[in-house]
Amino acid sequence: MAYWVSTILIIILIYIALNVVVYFLQERFIFKPEKLPDDFEFKYGDQPFDEYNIEVDDGVNINGVHFKVHRPKGVVLYLKGNSRSIKGWGKFAVDFTRLGFDVVMVDYRGFGKSTGRRTEQGIKKDLQYVYDRLREQVSEEYIVLYGRSLGSGFATKLASNNDPRLLILDAPYYSLKHITKRFLPIMPMSLILRFPIKTYKWIKYVECPIKIIHGTNDKLIPLKTSIKLSKINSKWTRLYPVIGGGHNNLHTFPQYHRFLEEILHSKLPKEIDPETTSLNFKRKH
Repeated sequence: MAYWVSTILIIILIYIALNVVVYFLQERFIFKPEKLPDDFEFKYGDQPFDEYNIEVDDGVNINGVHFKVHRPKGVVLYLKGNSRSIKGWGKFAVDFTRLGFDVVMVDYRGFGKSTGRRTEQGIKKDLQYVYDRLREQVSEEYIVLYGRSLGSGFATKLASNNDPRLLILDAPYYSLKHITKRFLPIMPMSLILRFPIKTYKWIKYVECPIKIIHGTNDKLIPLKTSIKLSKINSKWTRLYPVIGGGHNNLHTFPQYHRFLEEILHSKLPKEIDPETTSLNFKRKH
C-alpha cells in the first residue's frame, strides 16, 4: 500500500514540476525571436522603405519599417508570426506594394531591434500605440490590418478597438490556449498560460470586413479553426481556403496572391435584398 502511495505522490510532484516549468519557460516555446544589433542595416532589394523607432514606454522601443509606393491606395499594418524578425519578414511586403499599398511592419518586444519585457498586455499596448501614430497620418478608411499566425490574434484585437477598412487574418488561431492544449493536453493551460490571446473573444466586436485566408493542409492550425472563427461574426466574415496550402507556404500558391488581389481591391459588400433574391425562399415538401 505504501508503495502505491509513494508512486502516486511522485507522479503528482512530477506533474506539478512540469506545470511550473511550462509556466516560467512558455515564452521559449511560443516565441522564436531573432535579435538584431542596434546598428543593423535592413536591405530589401529595390523596395524603398524608411526605418523608424517608437518609444512606447521607459525601456520599450518598437522598431519597424515602412515600405512605400507612389500614390498609395492605403496602408497595410502587417503583424507577423512568432519567429525571426522583420529582417526576414520584410520580403513579403512586395505582395502588397505590387497592389499599390504601403506596408508597415513592426517587431514585437524582444524581436529584432525592439526592446522591452514581453507580456500580452504590453504587446497589445505597443500595437495600439503604433496604430494611433499611423492614423495621425492617414484616415482609418485607408488602413488594412493583416495578421499572420501569431499576429492574427493581435490584429483582431486592434480591429475590435478601432475602425480600420479591413481585417485580413492569415492562418488564425481560435486562441493560443487551444493551440497549446493540442500539444499539452494534460496541462491546465487556462491556469498557467500567460499568453492566452483570445482571438475568438475579440472577433465578435469587429465591425469591418473580415477576410480569413487558410491553407486546407495546415497541420499546425487546422482549417477547421478558421471555419469556427468565421461563424462567430459571420455578418462580416468571408473565408478563403487555399487548396493544399500548409501553415508556412501559402505565399508559394498563386491562389493566395489572387485572393489578396481580390480582397484588397474589393469594395464594401452591399446588403442582400431578400425581395430580389431567393434568400427568403422556403423549400416546399
